[in-house]
Amino acid sequence: METSDNHFGLRIVILAIAMAAWQSGVLFSAETGAAKEGTGMYFAKKAYEAKPLPKFAELRSQLPSPIYDDNPVLVRLYWKAWELAFHNFYEPAPQSGFVSQFIDPAFNKNIFLWDSCFMTMFCNYAYPLVPGISSLDNFYAKQHEDGEICREIVRNTGTDFDSWVNHEDKPLISRWGWPGYDEMVGAARSAPVVYTGRTIPSPNPRLTLDGLNHPILAWAELEHYRVTGDKDRLEEVWQPLVHYYAALQLYLRQGNGLYVTDWASMDNSPRNAYLKNGGTGIDISSEMALFARQLSEMGLILGKDTDARKYSAEADQLDSAINHAMWDGNRKFYFDLMLDGKRAPVMTIAAYWTLLAGVASSDQAADLVTELKNPETFGRSNLVPTLAANQAGYEPLGGYWRGSVWAPTDTMIMQGLEKYGYSDLARHIALNHLELVAHVYEKTGTIWENYSPDHAQQGNPAKSDFVGWSGIGPIMYLLEYAIGLRPDAAHNRLVWRIEAGGQRGCERFRFNGHVVSLIAGPATNGSKVETIHVQSDSPFELHAYFQGAQRTFMVKAGKQKFDITGISKE
Repeated sequence: METSDNHFGLRIVILAIAMAAWQSGVLFSAETGAAKEGTGMYFAKKAYEAKPLPKFAELRSQLPSPIYDDNPVLVRLYWKAWELAFHNFYEPAPQSGFVSQFIDPAFNKNIFLWDSCFMTMFCNYAYPLVPGISSLDNFYAKQHEDGEICREIVRNTGTDFDSWVNHEDKPLISRWGWPGYDEMVGAARSAPVVYTGRTIPSPNPRLTLDGLNHPILAWAELEHYRVTGDKDRLEEVWQPLVHYYAALQLYLRQGNGLYVTDWASMDNSPRNAYLKNGGTGIDISSEMALFARQLSEMGLILGKDTDARKYSAEADQLDSAINHAMWDGNRKFYFDLMLDGKRAPVMTIAAYWTLLAGVASSDQAADLVTELKNPETFGRSNLVPTLAANQAGYEPLGGYWRGSVWAPTDTMIMQGLEKYGYSDLARHIALNHLELVAHVYEKTGTIWENYSPDHAQQGNPAKSDFVGWSGIGPIMYLLEYAIGLRPDAAHNRLVWRIEAGGQRGCERFRFNGHVVSLIAGPATNGSKVETIHVQSDSPFELHAYFQGAQRTFMVKAGKQKFDITGISKE
């Protein structure tokens, strides 16, 4: 989450500053100016059709039910995550202009864009029973004519969070600037973005830089497609995504072809001061390469071949700019760029967006992996800290973005590693994360916003009952990494990587419109034969992997049994 509203965190500070600014006349009512203009013109859905909110007690018997004898605590944690998630399903408030039910970030009374994107990833496994992907509808419904989408929208009114509205009608500014954690006190510190090597964008943006970050909508939509196969959904969101991408290109791109960001990317990270006034971030730049690459992928799926080629070329161009300016060949790591073109010195988790985006070469990926295994930087007891442990400002208890372990950034790293063939390391990180969350759950009875990198406890600060994006681990990691089920709905295929051990599988697993129950093992006495029991309501391909062997089974409607014989001993 971008901010924290407990007394340790940033949210109280920001709200206090906002109130002071409002009283001094810096800000205006959210009912005036840009927030009152027409929005949502690129998204077809215009109104909410009322229906009952899902209730956990009524739907539990329809949700996927994991089986994992190796660690029953993970199964209890899974159900706790769903229980908490169901507390955060909402209907649109009257007059909000929201068009769909949604899952709330479990943070305050606002909805957040990148939180919502990550929450869809575990909600996909309960589609269409719960409002996961539909949460993004409300952001598309509030998209401005120029394509901008505010990262934070007030839940009850449907208006952009007032501090992130460019009421002054200036060229791009950061409302709160580029402060560190200890500096976020006092009055508003509005600061302009200084563009170098390009003209100031026109017209002026409707939002501030604080309101424009982490453009990962396309990633969330493609993850939904991977699990559900809902091609119609991709068609519905194509125009909103294209216009959002264009707006970010217009306002956030520096003259060097890279992209600017501010404190809102990682609230209190030591990196922030080096981004001042228009420095470019390795995360936002890589996210824009990812955005372009995923628009290209969507274009191919939808038969928009010309668009696909255009976005692919733009991604390649951005790759070149990132690798030329942001890769340090001596330190073998990616760094932010200061406004003067020099590399910032701070090693943060932001560098790993280059893997998910496909920016890094295989050699660069290997260097990044080396740091993930280095106990002096990112290879801590709990994986993966957001700040390298050898950096000034690192906090062993977490300190929010000064070291804490977060589910969304772990997810980014894991999927990036898989792109470069490091699937075993990705699974190791997933299980490390799961074990940490489960351990703290057993001690505290709940799930937390973030966790300490060096101690088996929640982060400090961190909110409790946070599902919220912290549901990714207990739900998605358990199903995809511990149990090993990975859907490929576009090909009507389910990949199952079965590890030796106790009985595992899932009843009522949902993907591509199927509801299927699968149980494997256990293999006993060193047996290399694993038996898989499957019951499905419709046909699909099951690609099973076990101890070095791979077999493809054609699953039919009804009950079936398959055997797979391993060829290597794990």
